[in-house]
Amino acid sequence: MAVENGVRGESAGHWTTNTALCVESPPEETARSMNTRGAASADSSSSSSSSSRQDGPGGLWDSVKKAAVVIGSGILLLAAFGNSLTWHMQRFWGASGDFWQDLWTKLHVTLEGHHTALFYLGTMLVPTLAFWVTNALLLLVDTTGKPSFITRYRIQPDKNNPVDSAKLRHALKTVVFNQVFVSGPMVVVAYYLMTLWGDPCDPELPTFHRALLELAFFTILEEIIFYYSHRLFHRPGLYKRFHKQHHEWTAPIGVVSIYAHPLEHMISNMLPVALGPVFLGSHLTTTCMWYSLALISTTISHCGYHLPFLPSPEFHDFHHLRFNQCFGVFGVLDRLHGTDAKFRETKQYERHSLLTGLTPLNESIPDTPKKGL
Repeated sequence: MAVENGVRGESAGHWTTNTALCVESPPEETARSMNTRGAASADSSSSSSSSSRQDGPGGLWDSVKKAAVVIGSGILLLAAFGNSLTWHMQRFWGASGDFWQDLWTKLHVTLEGHHTALFYLGTMLVPTLAFWVTNALLLLVDTTGKPSFITRYRIQPDKNNPVDSAKLRHALKTVVFNQVFVSGPMVVVAYYLMTLWGDPCDPELPTFHRALLELAFFTILEEIIFYYSHRLFHRPGLYKRFHKQHHEWTAPIGVVSIYAHPLEHMISNMLPVALGPVFLGSHLTTTCMWYSLALISTTISHCGYHLPFLPSPEFHDFHHLRFNQCFGVFGVLDRLHGTDAKFRETKQYERHSLLTGLTPLNESIPDTPKKGL
């Protein structure tokens, strides 16, 4: 979508195990990791102690229960206060609703009897255009280093300046393959599953209130499924065979957000986004909006620039840099599971906020000078 004291190279292939998850170790920790494994094999009580910690306070199961409580509470609060939170936005939607309904009616009538094609265009054409228009602008900066006022916001200033052209071409081929041969067929399957609940291309648009609640549900579901599937792909066997491809980019750029092995793209990229609309039998317009937002969001998370007035990409950029931290989208489950502990000790964490000025955060919050310099 590294190592603790430096950027992780492709040659690193060493692994260590904690009670919750197997992750790849930095080269400088290999010796300590081997000694630890040797000691563990000599002392069987160590493994039983590890197992008890997994089930006890602070273990993985305990964190899962905390996540269920927090997320469940969030859903209840959203349901309780939904009307008051969306009242003003609902009025705006009502004022312009006839305009959007008229547009949708014209499109619906034009493609009457071809709902499969209508759904496919809405869930593939529009989100794909949103993805490539956004990334075309970013690639212009990545490949030329211009305009310079944008490159000032690069999170890792010494990387991709400019991006390696051969590496980029390889990534672009994989991205197009995933969109055409993985995302495309999955969208068709999603359509037929959604027809079990009703017509996703219903002539009447959903209310703004319903669309907003559905988007909130999609966001929560994506956080849960992406976090755990992402951690799954960081297990040694799966990482080496599948996920390592995505981590070739220790300093990511926007377009590599879906640069991944096809199996990973299907399970960890597509499913967390596609399942929400399938579960709720959402209207095509809501699904189209959600897919587009998800693609733009993951592009920003990977773009490598902490730009003013856009969501902070520091969290996921740190994941690519250090590899074994920050697995989620919003960081809720990372906090509950403690997989952001090292991130919270860094300057990147201090910069992980919405930039509302024009001064780059790596200037206002500079890195701590290295000792001896």
